[in-house]
Amino acid sequence: MFNRSDQTDKTLKGAGVLKNDTKLISAWDIPLALVLLTRLPVPRLPDRVFSRQASAVWAFPLAGLVVGMLAGAVGWMATAMGLPSIACAILVVLVLTITTGAMHEDGLADTADGLWGGFTPERRLEIMKDSHIGTYGVLALISSQLLRVSLIAAILSNAGFATILAACIVSRAMMPVVMSVLPNARQSGLSHSVGAPGSTAVILGGAMALLLTLPMIGLQVVFPTLIAALSAVAMAMLAKAKIEGQTGDILGATQQLAEIGFLMAVATQV
Repeated sequence: MFNRSDQTDKTLKGAGVLKNDTKLISAWDIPLALVLLTRLPVPRLPDRVFSRQASAVWAFPLAGLVVGMLAGAVGWMATAMGLPSIACAILVVLVLTITTGAMHEDGLADTADGLWGGFTPERRLEIMKDSHIGTYGVLALISSQLLRVSLIAAILSNAGFATILAACIVSRAMMPVVMSVLPNARQSGLSHSVGAPGSTAVILGGAMALLLTLPMIGLQVVFPTLIAALSAVAMAMLAKAKIEGQTGDILGATQQLAEIGFLMAVATQV
């Protein structure tokens, strides 16, 4: 799920006329990733930068690092104040939700409503685009938030914030994988405007995630990352079967499921 800010709206309208920037890595990719995946205040980027949306996916883990550090800082302060683990976990999830504008949570809810509320790909896509939330979406949101809070609380009782930060990083590295293996289910929208990333950008994103998380939690990251990857694969297979491709909502659901899968795997190790 991508941020629909003034910058991304403007870029969506002009996406067809911008010439694609073919450089492998650009310094603009990091602020661009923050614009796409968060609601953090980022200075207005030049229009030409948005031609790199597909190439900038390698920086998605860095966006996870930023929001994870903010959430971890709040959680650490709550812990230092002597609040119970469950209260700290609620605050961590709240900060993660606020800093991303709840876009990933919204994607999960829309995905649940659409994939299970319609009987044809066209109807499912129509439901996913509807701004109203249905029963499946409500149940998905409640279940996911309860899982995240309970898992983070359990982890905080036995480990530090590094594993939670790693979950934020790895889960966002899974989004470009789904973008690369599935076509766009719609011929419009933010996911379509971003485009399909090349394999090199996807691999760089995975390498960036490992580069960031290995110093944090060492080889303990391997099993949770595998579970996160399996969660992303399951989401991709379901999207392929139900709507024959991916959308921004599918990518948001991918991030949420990958994060939950990562946290579940960590909880079994502490």
